[in-house]
Amino acid sequence: MYVDFKNLPEDSRVWVYQATRKFSNQEIELISSTLTKFCEGWNTHGNRMPTSFEIIDQQVIVLAVDETGLGASGCSIDSSVRTLSQLEEQLSTNLTDRGKVTFKSNSGELLVVPALRVKEKVLSGEIDKDTLVINPQVQTKKDLESVWISAGKSWLSRYFPN
Repeated sequence: MYVDFKNLPEDSRVWVYQATRKFSNQEIELISSTLTKFCEGWNTHGNRMPTSFEIIDQQVIVLAVDETGLGASGCSIDSSVRTLSQLEEQLSTNLTDRGKVTFKSNSGELLVVPALRVKEKVLSGEIDKDTLVINPQVQTKKDLESVWISAGKSWLSRYFPN
């Protein structure tokens, strides 16, 4: 069942989907409509779960579920990925590929690069240790407080001198 994102408990499980570009207002309406409908019916073994979503910076989708009553099963998680895959196709943007890094440029624009090109971005100076990147360790709604962390405090730290 869909609930307002702010009403989900802090320990709700989250999945962060990074788009390769900003969404238009029309696309945000499509995403909101699709995910609201999905959340209304999302269930595990026939039992509906309190769920919600949030769109951050017009480019990042956060899907959340309160697992205090029932944990999300593999089948229910698969159904959410199918829904995101359908959105991905409708929007012609990459959402479900985990092999990418999203960072904020000096101007505040979100940029997405394949993980294999991150070192190149560090060497060119586009990413430095203070550049904000999406934290791939986010697992709960509470963790969203640190969804943006400095590259130097992330797995990218290996590319910066000590």
